[in-house]
Amino acid sequence: MTIDPKTLAEIDKKHLLHPASSITQVMENGPTIMTSGKGVRVKDADGHELLDGIAGLWCVNVGYGNEELGETMKAAAGEMGYYHSFTGMSNPYQIELAGKLAKMAPGKLNRVFFGSSGSDSNDTILKIIWHYNNLKGRPEKRKVIARKLAYHGTSVSSASLTGIFSFHTAFNLPIPNIMHTETPHFYRYGNPGESERDFSKRMADELEKMILAEGPDTVAAFFAEPIMGAGGVIHPPEGYFEEIQKVVKKYDMLMVADEVICGYGRLGVNFGSDLYGIEPDLMASAKGLTSGYFPMSAAYLTEEIYDVLKIGSDTIGGFMHGYTYSGHPIGCAVALKNLEIIERDKLVDNAANIGGYFHEQLNAMFNQHPHVGEVRGHGLLAGVQLMGDSADKTFLDPSRKMAARIVASAYKKGLICRALPSVNSIAFSPPLTLTKAEADEMIGIFKDSLNEVFDAASADDLKGPAV
Repeated sequence: MTIDPKTLAEIDKKHLLHPASSITQVMENGPTIMTSGKGVRVKDADGHELLDGIAGLWCVNVGYGNEELGETMKAAAGEMGYYHSFTGMSNPYQIELAGKLAKMAPGKLNRVFFGSSGSDSNDTILKIIWHYNNLKGRPEKRKVIARKLAYHGTSVSSASLTGIFSFHTAFNLPIPNIMHTETPHFYRYGNPGESERDFSKRMADELEKMILAEGPDTVAAFFAEPIMGAGGVIHPPEGYFEEIQKVVKKYDMLMVADEVICGYGRLGVNFGSDLYGIEPDLMASAKGLTSGYFPMSAAYLTEEIYDVLKIGSDTIGGFMHGYTYSGHPIGCAVALKNLEIIERDKLVDNAANIGGYFHEQLNAMFNQHPHVGEVRGHGLLAGVQLMGDSADKTFLDPSRKMAARIVASAYKKGLICRALPSVNSIAFSPPLTLTKAEADEMIGIFKDSLNEVFDAASADDLKGPAV
């Protein structure tokens, strides 16, 4: 650093607007400035070294400080640095990456559109859905259904798809034609005596009721994360996507898989769709595509959808959508090297193996804990449900901010994990390079922090939410 941390903090407070942050808290406490990282560890401006249990924002799959990615970025920048993809322009890295991704993609996905973020990937998909149905002569088929507690981004359209309603407050969202069906969280919403399969069937029935109420000829698509991320790391109950897809197909809707968090190895498979039998017509991805080393997204579509767009191009002109940085040559070069590293170093297998161990240890440690209801997720994606009382299923009041307190305690002890306040859970999504020793260290710090916070909790902290 050429500027001392205190000066940096003052500049930050004077000039930056932080995403998804309390402006008041930043002004009062200053920013947390991160300065370096290696493997699964990062260091802040105070020299405090931490295990990063969330891999940045669910994205640094190959770990920090990867020199191969740095050299690849440098070489690509030295060759050209930038060129656009409008009007049929392309570059070798973009072409090679598209071919590689088409081979990796689940199901019938065969075409790729590049952007810069998960939000723009979902925005692109939404526009393609509307464009597709307009070209097919059914412009009324434009409504889309996502889920409560879903996270699909923060642009105007993707925040509308997001079902965490704090992202709508004061922004005049959601926009018209976007609706939200029920959250498939069996632990919280399953009825007494109801099996997971029966619960999944009930969720599908609720979706069908919504479609029928809106009019099947007006409903175009269903958006879903294989495992819901920011909404609580909620994995699908048994049979969920099987039942949901029956309804989607019955009413001639498009199935959209949002793989922004789950994709590129995090679940111990290339994509969550492979794990849960999802057959997407379109798929959003980002984050792990470059391990966060370059802002990049890839939206996938089938050849069938592409052919309809082609017919439209023949009759009405070009596909009038795109971004300045679509198919950025440096980003594509980084993505290719990143995917090579993931494959060469068997990081998908590591996510499966160490992820299985990680879940085993979390479950063993918290199975009988009075303030942990369940451990969710798969591979190197985990969520721990905090409870006022797990025995009688008393959920915590979000206003008491118990998850945030645990995260703050863990930071002091050398661990970054993430509070998901909408469901009072703690999330983990460490780099796919995680070792057993690092997993043990991570879980040990987390256990100490959780117990410290609950041991100091008041009776009011443990009460359920106000009705």
